[in-house]
Amino acid sequence: MLIKSRHLFITFSLLSIFSVTGCAHKTSNVAIQDDNVFTLAFASCARENQPQPIWTEIAKVDPEVFLYIGDNVYADVYEVNGKRSMQPVTTRARFDEAYAQANAIPEFAAFRKQVPMMLGSWDDHDYGKNDGGKEFLMKKESQQAFLDFFEFSKDDPIRQQEGIYHSRMFNDGGRKVQIIVLDTRYHRDALNKNPDGRPQNKGPYLPVTDNSATILGDEQWLWLSKQLEKPADVRLVVTSIQIVAYEHSWEGWGMFPHERDRMYQLITDKEANGIVFISGDRHLMEISKDEGQLGHKVPYPIWDFTSSDITRTFSEVNEDNSFRQGPVVRDTNFGEIVVNWADDTLDSNIVLTARDRNGDVLNQQIVSLRDLQM
Repeated sequence: MLIKSRHLFITFSLLSIFSVTGCAHKTSNVAIQDDNVFTLAFASCARENQPQPIWTEIAKVDPEVFLYIGDNVYADVYEVNGKRSMQPVTTRARFDEAYAQANAIPEFAAFRKQVPMMLGSWDDHDYGKNDGGKEFLMKKESQQAFLDFFEFSKDDPIRQQEGIYHSRMFNDGGRKVQIIVLDTRYHRDALNKNPDGRPQNKGPYLPVTDNSATILGDEQWLWLSKQLEKPADVRLVVTSIQIVAYEHSWEGWGMFPHERDRMYQLITDKEANGIVFISGDRHLMEISKDEGQLGHKVPYPIWDFTSSDITRTFSEVNEDNSFRQGPVVRDTNFGEIVVNWADDTLDSNIVLTARDRNGDVLNQQIVSLRDLQM
């Protein structure tokens, strides 16, 4: 069976299932029409009870793939007596209600019909608990609701694993783009709360000092190790929380510095070239680049493209980020990633473009694929 869109040709194994709204699962080989360009869009943080006209602008990018990378709904945010209340979700019905409300947004519904493939991860609010980790009591129910929203088939093995991590490999005219979607919630150990509260322009957390504490958990680390052994030219790694920026002291890999170091070392050990990280969570747009300027041992420059949120109003950002490239903006935004293939694959570049509610450019960084090599 072959299904064709403007760019996308999806080849199925006998067990593959394709949804008309854009999800293909159990698929090991996704082939893209060879036009020397691979286009992806992504976004995060979308309050399902607010208008979302930005989907019309995201549709204009016409991506082969869209990544919805966390806080896709705010299931743990309620209206109580006309006031906003945040509390952990206690019923499966609440997840279903939030996702149904998201699917009923006209612009989003139209977008899902257009995009050839939609993949995603969760963050804390669609997971069901603000800043939540492995302690969350409803995580199994949350996982099934998430998988229903992204239309994974009922017999997909991801429904039996603990956590929603998964991956896809795209074959673009012989060049391979791997998308690795991490789960930074299901297995994450407790954060380290700052006993002195929140310093000015900073979040409430301090780095965890227990080196046994984890973000991904043993099984997911093993799975990731195997994913990085697969041949690929470009690897886009989805992590709902930022991996590079951390001076803000909010959630992020920097609050588990040994886990961030483990990630960098794993990339080195597996000689996994071509990685760019994609993150959300922060209700702002920024692009960060770790070249070891604060003493971290990096395999090559590590880029982290943060796009969040699609229902935000403008406000100032007053926080440090020694890794920031270009401006930081707290307003409605989404991310676009374009891989421009060259005849010599290493001469290709990856264009990271942050766009506002009107589709105008907020920030753009061009990354040479040759620079993402060990």
